Amino acid sequence: MSARRAELVVSEDVVRMRHMLRDEMVALRFTVIEQTKMITAASELARNTLRYGGGGYAELEVVERGGMRGIMVTFVDQGPGIGDIELAMTDGYTTGGGMGLGLPGARRLVDEFEINTAPGKGTRITVTKWKLF
Repeated sequence: MSARRAELVVSEDVVRMRHMLRDEMVALRFTVIEQTKMITAASELARNTLRYGGGGYAELEVVERGGMRGIMVTFVDQGPGIGDIELAMTDGYTTGGGMGLGLPGARRLVDEFEINTAPGKGTRITVTKWKLF
């Protein structure tokens, strides 16, 4: 599958991205629990893209590695970036308004989590959920 892009400009876009992700995960035969974890993490990250990044997009891609197939979602914005990643990745840290998971909660729900950000440079977060096939 080539990457599928979901614009994240208004709150309804988060719902569309969730449906797109669920459809891909069902097609890959992820369990309901695996779907719930990934979709919950993706929802938090999509809301952060809107709220803190001023909007952006999510890119969904099916990936394969070493007998595993997975779904990778990358969230990209051109917002102000995260000034202190270590603080932002601390449990309990919040700037308010999200689902309360924050970045560390989203990280715990997925198999791989990568964040690239800098003040004034925007933020790019990639999360992946793997399944043996």
